[in-house]
Amino acid sequence: MNKLTGRDFTEAGEPFDLFDSWLTEARKSEVNDPEAMALATVDANGLPDVRMVLLKEAKPKGFVFYSNAESAKGRELQANPKAAGVLHWKSLRRQVRFRGAVERVSDTEADAYFASRALQSRIGAWASQQSRPLESRFALETAVAKYAAKFAFGEIPRPPYWVGYRVAPVYIEFWSDGAFRLHDRIVFERATPDAPWRKERLYP
Repeated sequence: MNKLTGRDFTEAGEPFDLFDSWLTEARKSEVNDPEAMALATVDANGLPDVRMVLLKEAKPKGFVFYSNAESAKGRELQANPKAAGVLHWKSLRRQVRFRGAVERVSDTEADAYFASRALQSRIGAWASQQSRPLESRFALETAVAKYAAKFAFGEIPRPPYWVGYRVAPVYIEFWSDGAFRLHDRIVFERATPDAPWRKERLYP
């Protein structure tokens, strides 16, 4: 596996090995959520929308996150299944950004990940009508109590609307801070998710 760091990262020949190396380092240095990434989509009017989500998988097939398909992001991805993301690691002065088409992960993958979540998070997935109006905090707490009682015994199944999304990147950029803002920027780009990568350096 490629463990290039610092300026040596410009010699990397494959983006996901390099991403794995950077994320491994970030997990040692970031105080909170090294997997946090900003995810950008567009609404029906073409207006960009961005929010923070947690990256749950990064493999050659793509970057995976999970969400409620009935949320704002879910509705936007249903209408326009394309997205962009960026992870910024302030402690390392690095960032990675990517763009590509979006597809849902299989039910088997989603079921397996949902089962690995904390009990309270699984109950919360049932209780929250994500992105829709909430009349009061009490209403949310009531919904949580309702599903906690419903699933008090046995396994908690994955809600049918709770799904995983995979961004299959055609563009990945690695950015590393440089003195006097002379940063290093290396881009991996390809025409389709099945095509070979082409690498080039960009001006800061």
